[in-house]
Amino acid sequence: MTRQLRLALRAYGVGGPGQHSLWKDPRVPKNASIDIDWYIAQAVAAEHARFDALFIVDSQFIDATYPPHYLNRLEPLTLLSAVATHTRNIGLVGTLSSTYNSPFNVARRFASLDHISGGRAGWNVVTSFDTGTSRNYGLDEHLDYATRYGRALEHVQVVRGLWDSYEDDAFPASGDVFLDPSKLHSLDHVGEHFRVDGPLNISRSPQGQPVIFQAGVSEEGRNLAAHVAEGIYAPGGSLADSRAYYSDIKRRAAALGRDPSHVVIFLGAQPVVASTDEEAHRLSREIFEADNDFSRKLAQFGRAFGAHDFSVYDLDAPFPDVAHLAEKSGRTRGASIVSRAATVGLSLRETVLEFTRYQPSPFTGSPSTVASAITSWFSAEAFDGLNVGFRTNDDLSAFVSDVVPLLQKSGLFRTEYAHDTLRGHLGLPIPANRWSVAS
Repeated sequence: MTRQLRLALRAYGVGGPGQHSLWKDPRVPKNASIDIDWYIAQAVAAEHARFDALFIVDSQFIDATYPPHYLNRLEPLTLLSAVATHTRNIGLVGTLSSTYNSPFNVARRFASLDHISGGRAGWNVVTSFDTGTSRNYGLDEHLDYATRYGRALEHVQVVRGLWDSYEDDAFPASGDVFLDPSKLHSLDHVGEHFRVDGPLNISRSPQGQPVIFQAGVSEEGRNLAAHVAEGIYAPGGSLADSRAYYSDIKRRAAALGRDPSHVVIFLGAQPVVASTDEEAHRLSREIFEADNDFSRKLAQFGRAFGAHDFSVYDLDAPFPDVAHLAEKSGRTRGASIVSRAATVGLSLRETVLEFTRYQPSPFTGSPSTVASAITSWFSAEAFDGLNVGFRTNDDLSAFVSDVVPLLQKSGLFRTEYAHDTLRGHLGLPIPANRWSVAS
C-alpha cells in the first residue's frame, strides 16, 4: 500500500466549540485546560498508539460567551515544550497567528521547540479568525482578508529564510573553531509587510525545519495552503465535500510545481465508538443534547460575524443584514449562512437551528464500523489523515484500544514508528538549506 493513514490528536480541555457543558463531566478535571499533566497523559496515549502528531489550537480573543476551554487555556508552545520532555516520537503542532506575531519571534520559538523535541515541531499558521484580537494588539481594526493572507505568505517565507540562517555544518566545534562564519547568513529581507535582517540565533534541527500546517477554506486560504502548507487541516463535511476539497488542494499544489504527496491533508473528526452501532449512535445523540442550548448557540453564532451580538434581534424576523460584518472575520462561513438564509427565507431562529442541527460523525459506530468508514473515506481520497478529537480520555482510550488495532491489522496504519521526526512520520523531505544549494 503506497499511502498510509495519518492520525493526529486535537486536544481540548474542559470543552471546545459545541462542548460548553463538558466541564461538568466528572471524568474531566475542572482545570484540564491548564493542567499540563492532562495534556501529557493524552500525548503519551496517542504516542503509544503511534499517532503522527498532537495538535494544539489557539486564539487570542474571548468574551464570556466563548467555550470554557477558550476562557482559560495554556499558550501552545509553552504547553508543547513541556509535552516534548515526556514523549519521544509524536509530532508537536502548535497554532500561532501570522497576523499578530513577528517572523523573528515565531522563527525562534518554533526552532527552539524543534530542538527541544528532537525534530518534531510543526507550526499551524493562522491569520486570526476573531476580529476582536486586533484590540488586544493595539489596532483599531482587524486587517482585511487580502492583507492578512498576503502578510501570512510573506511571514512564512521570512520564517523559513530565518530557519536557514545556519548551514547544517556551520559548527565544527573543533580545535579553536566553534563557528565557521562563512556558514552563517543574514536574510536581509525587505518586503511589503516585513523588514527583517537576521540571522536567527539558533541552528537547524534534525528535520531541517518545522513542518508548516495551515487550514485554508476561503479562496485566499486555499491559495496560501497550496503555496506553503505541508500539512492541512481540512474543514470536514460530507464525503463529497471532503473529496472535492482534497482534490482542489492537491491540484493547486501541483499547479505550483509542488509534489501533491508532500501536502498531507488531515480531516477534522470526532469519532464516537461503542460496543454496537446502536449504542454509539445513542451516545452521539446524547453528546449533542448535552449542549443543545439555543441561547448558547445564538451567542456562538456571532463568531463568524466579528463576535456580533445576535440577541438584540427578533428571533422570528428574517435573518438580519449582517453580511458586511463577516468581511474581516469568518467570511466563508458568514457568506454561507447569509446565502442560505436569504435563499430559503429563514428567520434568525431558523438559521441558527439550520446551521447547528444534529449531524452525527460519519465515524460513529462499533469499532469495526468506524474502522471500515475510515478505510472507505481514505480510499476515496477524502483525506490523507484524521485530526481526531474526543470529549474524554475514556473516549480516546476506546479509539486507541479498539479501532486503531483494526486499522493496523489491515495495513492502513503503522504498528511502529519508522522515524523519529514529524517530517519522517508524514513522509516529507528535509528541506535543503538555501545557502548550501546556492553554493
